[in-house]
Amino acid sequence: MTVDTITDVTVYSDGVWREGVDVHLAGGRVGALVPHGELPYGEQVVDGSGGHLTPGLVNTHTHLFQAGLRGIGEGLPLLAWLSAVGDEAALLTPERAYATAAAAAAEALRSGTTTLVEHMWPHPSTEVHDAVLRALRDSGVRAVLARGVADRADGSRRWGFDPRLMQPVDEALSHTDDLIAAAHGSRVSLGLAVPNPRCLTPAGMAQVRAYADERELPVSLHLLETATDDTMCREHAGVGAVAYLEQAGFLWERLLAVHCVELDAAGQATLARHGVGVSYNPLSNMRLGSGIAPVPQMLAAGLRVGLGVDGAASNDTQDILEALRIGAYLQRAAHRKADLFGFPEMFALAANGANRVLGLEERPAGVQVGMQADLVLHRFERDYAVLPVRDPGATLLTCAGSRTVAAVMVGGEVLVRDGEHVRLPSKELAAGLGFTAA
Repeated sequence: MTVDTITDVTVYSDGVWREGVDVHLAGGRVGALVPHGELPYGEQVVDGSGGHLTPGLVNTHTHLFQAGLRGIGEGLPLLAWLSAVGDEAALLTPERAYATAAAAAAEALRSGTTTLVEHMWPHPSTEVHDAVLRALRDSGVRAVLARGVADRADGSRRWGFDPRLMQPVDEALSHTDDLIAAAHGSRVSLGLAVPNPRCLTPAGMAQVRAYADERELPVSLHLLETATDDTMCREHAGVGAVAYLEQAGFLWERLLAVHCVELDAAGQATLARHGVGVSYNPLSNMRLGSGIAPVPQMLAAGLRVGLGVDGAASNDTQDILEALRIGAYLQRAAHRKADLFGFPEMFALAANGANRVLGLEERPAGVQVGMQADLVLHRFERDYAVLPVRDPGATLLTCAGSRTVAAVMVGGEVLVRDGEHVRLPSKELAAGLGFTAA
């Protein structure tokens, strides 16, 4: 169902909650925000009375295939964990890729993610990538599908990438063109994904950068999740990871650096100078014992920072509201400041922090006329555990979750209603993950 009017709802707009508003949608966008009853309703009406409406959130980093790998490598540090996940990735089939991507996208939508960035691992099967695109299109989520690429092989993954999962860069980029054509007219756009600075040679970086520049695509890159990037770059190239990238011309305004736990002040200044964005992934950094990204310092340095959930093998959910809450609390604990990252700051980071870098529509001020109608309707009364509501923003930050989400719309189309994806039934998603109810 494509909605025409959401009636009598409390809307988060321009940093405040506006009560008694009718939200009129047209052509997949917000057409008007007016007092209740001021304009005639359209044909498809959602009763918003008692509800709270916000923009959808942007998950700037995930690995959809990991929806089939929950709990893997529990207690292992990053490199050992990567080895375990790599063994599973080498066995990935198109059928499994579709099932896991569909389930992960539906789960993400259920908590109010309306846009996600899928950082695909390199994989030699074009059919695996095609299957992920089909799953994203079927789910209806807005997405950046970043196709994996690497050109330096190393089974240990210390100075290179798993050779079982690699293919020549020319082939990977040629197939990216095929994916761009296949995604045309959908809510999915394309990008490229680089496992880390150690997986591309300088020649590979030049090739990837030239391709991305020509097509105006974003590139997602794991950077300094742990100290390994710096250690290996210094050992093999004589400089740290940030300098290695800068020397190769691989820092620019369409690069999204993921994690950046070990990014020091000099590195922050360098990334900011080049317009690089950052994806903050608090839960996976905690799960793998990687550390705490210096988010306040990054923002002070002028970096654009968005929120990431990461894959279900290192989180182990796709719940962006959980990442919103823990992302704030983790920084408060690290800096011993109870007022750090309140709702306005954290919500802005999650809804808009890295959008410009990713080529996505910017949403700096809540629900606004003209924006894409990617919207989330919360009903706090659905869960007594979030009541009473003294401040809707505080409730969303501190205790709301997928259980309070009554509806999720992308482009005005209702994709989630009362916790269920309207296109992809839960029983089918569970069966795709290998579970059949007795």
